[in-house]
Amino acid sequence: SLAFYSPSSNFIISHQSSIVNRNNMSSSSSSTTTARSASLSALDQDLESWASNSGYGSIDKSIPAGSSGWASFRKVTVTDPPTNADGKPVAFFVKSSGRSCDEMFYGEALGLEAMYACSQGSEDSLRIPKVYHYGDYSSGKGSMLIMEYLNLAGRSDDRALGKAMARMHLAEATEEAGNGDKAFGFPVDNTIGGTPQPNPWTKPSSGTSEWIEFFATHRIGHQLNLAGDSYCSNLWQNDIRPRLHLLFEDLQGEGKEVKPSLLHGDLWSGNIGSADGSPSIFDPAVYWGHHEAEWGMSWCAGFG
Repeated sequence: SLAFYSPSSNFIISHQSSIVNRNNMSSSSSSTTTARSASLSALDQDLESWASNSGYGSIDKSIPAGSSGWASFRKVTVTDPPTNADGKPVAFFVKSSGRSCDEMFYGEALGLEAMYACSQGSEDSLRIPKVYHYGDYSSGKGSMLIMEYLNLAGRSDDRALGKAMARMHLAEATEEAGNGDKAFGFPVDNTIGGTPQPNPWTKPSSGTSEWIEFFATHRIGHQLNLAGDSYCSNLWQNDIRPRLHLLFEDLQGEGKEVKPSLLHGDLWSGNIGSADGSPSIFDPAVYWGHHEAEWGMSWCAGFG
């Protein structure tokens, strides 16, 4: 069967994930070594280069971990790994695709970085994987996203999840989190599931009126345009949209304005788990919005 070989480690991995010790292999033929090097995929070569350039030594193990309709996954360990906040060595979760990083991973990477930045500083915060690298292959024929590998398990208790979500929503909009202007939106458009999600920035220091316009235009209005249902669109434009501001009458004025909170954006039971006992959320559609919008998915996809 086909296999790839990591010259800096002691194994060959086939597409069936079998592992063979390199020390048991014959090295008598230089042509065999050349053939092995040539068999490295673009991903394998770039992982080797990334590990070396990052000061993490070389690739120790690279084990396939499944795939989706748009990307492949693997767990990667290195010979000189960094450590996490608990002082434990970090393994990496690598997503790869034959499409460009801008198409596949850029929005996800920025979203994870923002959630990570807004979930630090407390023992009862969300466990978000740290992003280590994202970009196109050096060959230009694909891309990858490298993040911390988490040992995901079932849900933590809902009280812990609620407290951790509240901490992320209360985090200040900062340059580190990608929102120094304290606006609604996000640096890039992304997707919620397979649906495009526009995230243009509102004006700096936005409040309730900017949120109403953002929500009306880029969330409800956008979804209705995609649906192409004339009855629903007319109902929205003629009856609901003109009255939307009435829902926010008590949230206007000094000390009452809606402030941008970082949202996961696609929160439901299928995107919630735990990692080493702490609540964790994943597969986000991140943007800065009104914190109550986080729970809007409950009408169609519960939290149970």
